[in-house]
Amino acid sequence: MAENVKTISENRQVRHEYFILESIEAGIELTGTEIKSIRQSGVNLRDSWIAIENGEAYVKQMHISPYEKGNIFNKDPLRERRLLMHKREIMRLYGQVKQGGLTLVPVSLYFKGSRVKVQVGLCKGKKLYDKRDSMAERDAKRTIDRAIKERNR
Repeated sequence: MAENVKTISENRQVRHEYFILESIEAGIELTGTEIKSIRQSGVNLRDSWIAIENGEAYVKQMHISPYEKGNIFNKDPLRERRLLMHKREIMRLYGQVKQGGLTLVPVSLYFKGSRVKVQVGLCKGKKLYDKRDSMAERDAKRTIDRAIKERNR
């Protein structure tokens, strides 16, 4: 049975700044007004990251705009939000982050059925020359695709 998946927001900067070694799906703990704001695409993952504290994973600096009709029920747009993952999975990621010098970053936010899910990326930072290589690779692919398109006309 296929789930209905609808992407809400994607952090494109992650693919430029990091090598994504592994991605994990996690739930996220939200309030009602935050869900309504997310349905209106009022979310920004740009500078967000994930920290593991006291055996729990939290998304930090993820901006969810306040819901217009939410008045007193609106929460702080940049508050920490807990990720819903198994304890074993959190401890495994914690070990990899501490030993390997890796980073946990939210890659995308999406609806899976009626639930909001976060795609968490276990990432390794790119050096400047890696970024240049990936940009050159992307440009070369673009020119090849253009040439093929012109030739097929």
